[in-house]
Amino acid sequence: MSPHRNGNLSVMPLQEFVLDGFEGGLQTQALLFAVFLALYMVAILGNLIMMVVITLDARLHSPMYFFLKNLSLVDLCYSSVIAPKALANFLSSSKVITFEGCATQFFFFSLLVTTEGFLLAVMAYDRFMAICSPLSYPISMCPSACARLVLGCYCGGCLNSILQASFTFTLPFCSSNHIDHFFCDVPPLLKLACADTTINELVMFGICGLIIVGTTLVVLTSYGYITVTILRMRSGGGRHKLFSTCGSHMTAVSLFYGTVFVMYAQPGAVQSMEQGKVVSVFYTLVIPMLNPLIYSLRNKDVKDALWRLGQKHTAT
Repeated sequence: MSPHRNGNLSVMPLQEFVLDGFEGGLQTQALLFAVFLALYMVAILGNLIMMVVITLDARLHSPMYFFLKNLSLVDLCYSSVIAPKALANFLSSSKVITFEGCATQFFFFSLLVTTEGFLLAVMAYDRFMAICSPLSYPISMCPSACARLVLGCYCGGCLNSILQASFTFTLPFCSSNHIDHFFCDVPPLLKLACADTTINELVMFGICGLIIVGTTLVVLTSYGYITVTILRMRSGGGRHKLFSTCGSHMTAVSLFYGTVFVMYAQPGAVQSMEQGKVVSVFYTLVIPMLNPLIYSLRNKDVKDALWRLGQKHTAT
């Protein structure tokens, strides 16, 4: 950018950004490429297997596994929004992404990661209804109700994404076109704006905080009632099975909400980009990779379905 005569930077519409990613030479970039590729491949394979198993095994055609299949779809999609471009940049010297490409990547990432947060809350509510109100469960969580809940999760994610993208990409960018990150996200983009970003930071903090607090309250309230109900059960085997099933979900919830809170829902979150990159790797690649493992290794029904599918494949 060329400066005006008064010393201020000229404000010109940017045509492209440069994703700086992680620092380091060729060996570091090659190592990061290998790590990202391994995480991405395991995430894709694990989530695809979960979706196929739940679709093919009739015993898993229940609300809980309907939500789990949608969670796997969201994990697969939002890791795919980030990983391919990051992998290409590790092997490239330019690391360029167009303005439209950056806005598109951010829009779909924001949509999908918000949808995942809502889905995890819906899954907690589903377990609450199944355990605490088993007689009304078939009616309250009928297929049409489950479909509406999932649609609501996507609509909520879309609304947040539209708000975040419109507030971010209408800013004038003039200080630099180098994004200190490996994908287009709000905190590093706000660093490049040559306008006051206080409102943008308040919007990000407010909306993300509201979503995280709201969904966390749903999860904690649901599992509070679930815990009381399970402890009242006389059957030790029943208690163990329910705690195992709910434990998988609580593990996934803790990992997701913990990392998202660190990145978006605390004052000053936009200040530490190096910390942000590490946290971002965790929730864009590590969590989508771990979720299928968490739900399959700790879930007897899923393990049995995998065994039956394997036996059927071997027989043919």
